[in-house]
Amino acid sequence: MNLQRYVSEILEDLKINGLDAVKKYSQKFDNYQDEIFLREEEWNVESEIPQSDKNAIKQIIKRLQDYHSKQKTEDLMYKNEYGSIYGLIKVPIDRIGVYVPGGKPLPSSLLMVAVPAQIAGVKDIIITSSPKEGKVNPYIIYIAKELGISEIYKVGGIQAIAAMTYGIGMKKVDKIFGPGNQYVNEAKRQVFGDVGIDSLAGPSEVCVIADETADKDYVLNDLLSQLEHGAESKAFLVTTSKQIYDYCQKEGIDRYFCKDIFECADKANEIAPEHLEILTKEPELILSLIRNAGAVYLGEYTPVPAADYFLGVNHVLPTGKAARFSSVLNLNDFVKYMTVAKVTKEEFLKERYLGIRMAEIEGMLQHKKSMEVRK
Repeated sequence: MNLQRYVSEILEDLKINGLDAVKKYSQKFDNYQDEIFLREEEWNVESEIPQSDKNAIKQIIKRLQDYHSKQKTEDLMYKNEYGSIYGLIKVPIDRIGVYVPGGKPLPSSLLMVAVPAQIAGVKDIIITSSPKEGKVNPYIIYIAKELGISEIYKVGGIQAIAAMTYGIGMKKVDKIFGPGNQYVNEAKRQVFGDVGIDSLAGPSEVCVIADETADKDYVLNDLLSQLEHGAESKAFLVTTSKQIYDYCQKEGIDRYFCKDIFECADKANEIAPEHLEILTKEPELILSLIRNAGAVYLGEYTPVPAADYFLGVNHVLPTGKAARFSSVLNLNDFVKYMTVAKVTKEEFLKERYLGIRMAEIEGMLQHKKSMEVRK
């Protein structure tokens, strides 16, 4: 059975049979069939987290807050020469769900979504994460407590996406965020429309542009670090240095030798990587040539892992060449924009001929009458 049909059939079962189906699939995939809502006593995880880790998490939260708070913008409202008011205003999404993988826990993913969501003004944030031996990872719970999130559900996989979308065992959400495996991705694709989704994330990618000034060990280890995500992860080297090209001849690394830095930039734009590191003499100059990348990291002290974990920039990025048309997760992902207009009688009566003629062109006679009837 193909993936699309397999996921579709499970989603349909979940939609029809609700919580019973959620528990059935949780038992099948996670060996768990108890209540999905995290009970009060399960929140007591402080003793499982070393103090040094608690301090690190607090500092990372602060760095994320500092960076993302700079993204706040004012609503656009203005008056024209007629005294009419036009504008574009932001409204935060009411309720979001954050899917945090539980098989290989990724607490950093929770931080990257929840912190900007709160800054954007999202009222309700819930977390779903598959239990391991009946328990949610304590770091996920600790981070939720630090951020004041009070809803965690012990459910993962397709059943978590269905529960958030259709409101099974929980109040439904308006938009789902967070990475997952191919089944989770396909489930998100299929429920889109009933609920919003962030993106359909694929395997992780890194591209490194390096010239002869780059440290070959920095380059190699940065490339290899991305391959640590899994067998499908991708690492690209684009370089003008024969020495670095030869040094990085390792399994899993795709290498491109270029005659100059302009050719390197062209190749990077063609790859459109999730992460792009620029390790050259003057990386800022090359930045002006880059059009397609989820994130760009300049200089030898800005490796991708640092950005993934502690710099404060967001690591939720477009993959699979989606950087050609998609952006890094930012505050705009947690708000909706509404047009506002209040038109004066003077402007309407003087300019309505434009709308009347367009209604005639389209054959929309009641639209025309709506404008003509006003005096």
